[in-house]
Amino acid sequence: MPPAPLPAALATALATGPVVLDGGMATRLEARGHDLSDSLWSGRLLLDDPDDIVAAHRDFVRAGARVLVTASYQVSFTGFAAAGFDSATTRSALRRSVALAREAFAAEQVDGWVAASIGPYAASLADGSEYRADHGRTVAELRAWHRPRLDVLIDAAPDVLAIETIAGVAEAEALLAEVAGCGIPTWVAMTCEGGRLRSGEDPAVVWRAARDVPDVIAVGVNCTDPRGLAPLLTEAYAESHLPVVAYPNSGEAWDGVRRMWVGESGFGTCDVTAWRRGGARLIGGCCRVTPAQIAEIARVLRPGAATCDGKATAATNVTLSAPESSRA
Repeated sequence: MPPAPLPAALATALATGPVVLDGGMATRLEARGHDLSDSLWSGRLLLDDPDDIVAAHRDFVRAGARVLVTASYQVSFTGFAAAGFDSATTRSALRRSVALAREAFAAEQVDGWVAASIGPYAASLADGSEYRADHGRTVAELRAWHRPRLDVLIDAAPDVLAIETIAGVAEAEALLAEVAGCGIPTWVAMTCEGGRLRSGEDPAVVWRAARDVPDVIAVGVNCTDPRGLAPLLTEAYAESHLPVVAYPNSGEAWDGVRRMWVGESGFGTCDVTAWRRGGARLIGGCCRVTPAQIAEIARVLRPGAATCDGKATAATNVTLSAPESSRA
């Protein structure tokens, strides 16, 4: 029997219940034997081994993910130029990232949404500074840097734009200005530490600003220690009144100098129930989160599933307003 079709608009689905997001693409590619220590990270495989990107996407679809984030996080015109690639190659890689995610859904005969990843400026520096937001770029400079990549990804027609791992207010402001009126639903996910953005700023500033951009359908947190996630999600919903996206990392920390993960994992799917009760509707994982963990998230979110407190998962826990037509 073919799978039941999903709603045409992700915003509509998020207003009615949780949707499962995928996990760490780079983690999965490393598990499949790839060395991602290169400055282009998983973006290089868009050129060298696109079939394995499809395979990694398919692993997450089989685990229950219904939103796939593209492998474009590390793809930028400046980053690719520094690695010796011309702008035509960069544009091709960006477009291919969307096509490969769609190919994975088709191969599994599953309907789902493709989210084009838009990582921060500092990811192009490949020095870990995306977790510090100390690059010194102005809003105007950041808008100009992001615009060419956004133009290509928008033209590739993903279902959603995934603005993710944004560490400071200035870059969030720049990106919100650039996607306003783009016509593609967008989510904005910030990376936080200790209840603040990694820049030290208040994330509520971003969530309040996002609610005034009609194209934004969700706000939240990614690439953040899961042990401090729940209060941030509650605040994100309270400040934005939008569905919340939650995809933390494993709890380990990225050492940009040594280019390796350090520390211990604190990712526990028992926390998923708390995240959902705090307003999270799009739930998955970021760095170091595996298909097995996504499968457990999918199980916990299934209506009627037993949760860690022994209760059955309800259909909804927080009443979210139906999206306006402009957000459909």
